[in-house]
Amino acid sequence: MRHRNAGRKLGRNSTHRKAMFRNMVTSLFKYDRIRTTDAKAKELRGWADHIVTLAKRGDLHARRQALSIVRERDVVHKVFEEAKERYGSIHGGYTRIVKLGRRPGDASPVCLVELVSENTAAPRKPRKKPRPQAKTAPEAPVVDTAEAASEAEAEKASQPAPGTDAESEAAPAEDAAEDAQTEDDEPQAADAEEASSPEEGELAADSEADAAGDEGEEASKKEQ
Repeated sequence: MRHRNAGRKLGRNSTHRKAMFRNMVTSLFKYDRIRTTDAKAKELRGWADHIVTLAKRGDLHARRQALSIVRERDVVHKVFEEAKERYGSIHGGYTRIVKLGRRPGDASPVCLVELVSENTAAPRKPRKKPRPQAKTAPEAPVVDTAEAASEAEAEKASQPAPGTDAESEAAPAEDAAEDAQTEDDEPQAADAEEASSPEEGELAADSEADAAGDEGEEASKKEQ
């Protein structure tokens, strides 16, 4: 079992493997992309990320460390000059691997390794919002029973009795009915007075006629 044995041997010894990756990382930063097998590309990512981290640091010691890995001095200066603008807001993951299928001949899986800039980097997924905490029910206020009873009694005393409301509502209705009745009685009385006045006139005329007859009879008797 390969416990604590990180990395891929790739069928080479350590010196051969180190020399191969130094050449590959130099070509990657010189041309921005190279074509290789999947196993070599996955192992090359660590070397490329380490060079970019040194370039973003930018001090003299970091430049000398990069020169000990990259074989061309001009490539190192180029990476250090462009590091802050190209990888300023990216934190890790400076390379991209694109699968190209299998190589004719030995059918080895081949891929394209390319450097990622700030504009071409994939946007990060937003972090999940924290779950809202469960709302606790508010505590019920403590009510004094004596105070509550006194308040209830005061409310009852302030409210009018149920009978008084009915009486107060019925009083205006009775007054309106009496007014309507008096208005109806007045025309009837006037009609009655008009009807009785002709009868009284006839009686007065009859009494005058009788009185005149009596006076005529008395006068005729005196003449005789």
